[in-house]
Amino acid sequence: MEQQKLGEFMAFRKDGKAKTPLAVFEVNGNYIIGVYQGSLSDFDILIRYRQKIDGAWSRIRTPKHIHWAVDFLIKLHEDRTKTQSFLDFLLGVWERTSPVRSREQQQDVLSVDALFQDSQRLISEYEALSSKGEYSIKFLILLAKLLMIQEKTNLETAYMFKKLLEALRGKGNIFSVVSRASQTGRKNK
Repeated sequence: MEQQKLGEFMAFRKDGKAKTPLAVFEVNGNYIIGVYQGSLSDFDILIRYRQKIDGAWSRIRTPKHIHWAVDFLIKLHEDRTKTQSFLDFLLGVWERTSPVRSREQQQDVLSVDALFQDSQRLISEYEALSSKGEYSIKFLILLAKLLMIQEKTNLETAYMFKKLLEALRGKGNIFSVVSRASQTGRKNK
């Protein structure tokens, strides 16, 4: 699908107002991620996606931490070593991710080149994990980077995403992982 059509396909209404994406990414022919202007800060972003299931596109969905965390639990069950290595990569990305503080910086970080800058080799290295669980590695990398940017832009001292990655990376039990993934708002560290 061409970029303009993708943008139209990912447009939606919220509180009676049209929301059109700042950026749209098609991933593996099975996912479309839209990034929109958020309302929490000048550079806040909203992330939505569609998934192709049985040849048809889903409604526009909001990704939740619980969705990708459960996918990682499945991947961990199937191939612990490779999944933990992938989680180490994502923890490194977390440490290098900076909040967005200008329109120019926002445009730069929302480019495909910037989002996949250090990931092409890893996509190939971890591709076998795509067949385990729901989400492809490319989708997870893109979604994770966008969620990291979103979280750090809105609160530079944010920690939920990192703590969830650490819980998944460690020997966190299902209860602790699901509890972290389903928290809302700011909780005590």
